[in-house]
Amino acid sequence: MYLYEEIFANNEQWIAEKLAIDPQYFTKLSQGQSPEFLYIGCADSRVTAEDLMGAEPGEIFIHRNIANLVVPTDANINAVIQYAVEHLKVKHIVVCGHYECGGVKAALAPSDLGQLNSWLQTLRDVYRLHQPELDAMTDDKKRFDRLVELNVQEQCINVIKTDHVQKMWYKTGFPKVHGWVFDVRTGKLIDLNLNMEEKFGEIRKIYDLKPMN
Repeated sequence: MYLYEEIFANNEQWIAEKLAIDPQYFTKLSQGQSPEFLYIGCADSRVTAEDLMGAEPGEIFIHRNIANLVVPTDANINAVIQYAVEHLKVKHIVVCGHYECGGVKAALAPSDLGQLNSWLQTLRDVYRLHQPELDAMTDDKKRFDRLVELNVQEQCINVIKTDHVQKMWYKTGFPKVHGWVFDVRTGKLIDLNLNMEEKFGEIRKIYDLKPMN
C-alpha cells in the first residue's frame, strides 16, 4: 500500500516521464478531450479502465460505480451518458463488469447491507429476471460468473433505454453499445458480443422513444 506522501512523488515522476517523451504533452492535454468511448465500469480498485484498455488520458470518458450499474433514476449516470453522447459525441458505450465482483456476490447472498440495499436492488432484480437459469447451476463459481455476465447484459439494455442514447441513434446511428467482462484472474478483456441493436429490436415496442412524425 502506498504511503500518502508517495502518491505525490509518483505524480512528479509521471510528469517527468511524460515530458521526456513529449514536452508539449500537458499543453495538448489541456486543450480538450475527444474520446471515442464512454466506459461504464465497476468502482473496484483492481479494475482500472485505462490500464486494461491500454489507453491514454483523454481517450476514454469514464464512469464507475459499485457493480457497474445503469440505474434509470440515478442522476449521476444519466448526466454522464447525456454529456458523453450529446457533447463529446462518443461512438461507443461500453458496460464492463468483472469476475470476482463484490456487488454481484452480495446479490447472490441477500443480507441487510444498510445504504447499499437500495443500490444493489437493481442487481438483485437481474438475479430475479434470470433466476431459473442461475438456480439450475450447481457450480457456485460458474453461477457467480454468469450473474456477472447477465448483469452486464441488463445494464447495456438500461443504456439503450435512455432517451439521450436513442435520440442520437436515430440521428447518427451511434453510439454503439457493448458489453464486456474483465477477468481479474487472467487479465483478459472479454467481449460478450451481445448485439444490442438486435436486443433493442426485441424490446422496442416497450421502450422506443423515437419522435412521432
